[in-house]
Amino acid sequence: MPRRRGRSRARGRVRLHGLDQLRRSLAELDGIVLEGAAAAVKESAEAVQADTRDRVRRRTGNLHDKLDIHYAQNGLSATVGWKDRPDWYASANEFGTRNMPAQPALGPALEEERGKFKARLADEIRRRLPS
Repeated sequence: MPRRRGRSRARGRVRLHGLDQLRRSLAELDGIVLEGAAAAVKESAEAVQADTRDRVRRRTGNLHDKLDIHYAQNGLSATVGWKDRPDWYASANEFGTRNMPAQPALGPALEEERGKFKARLADEIRRRLPS
């Protein structure tokens, strides 16, 4: 028998129960993910700061002591580095000059943390999810 094309004559109704609960759960999940992401960013920024402090050249201790973290976007973004104008020589230490070889500290710390961030983010979000 050949197959009919076009509209089917069978009609039915589908009822979905629990949509309100699903909407509430998804709304809560958004906050959980943002909270976990902010915690992961904070933990990673602090790890970069600590690793950089361990690596940085210490003549006077200024670069070690003034390395700072600045957070933005409700903690979802972090900048680790030196912000004071007198700390211009941090870039000379990091990249070197004609007369001084480079002694990178911040770059290697960032690269090391880059590989750990995805797992850190997943752990922080997983820790906050309801069981």
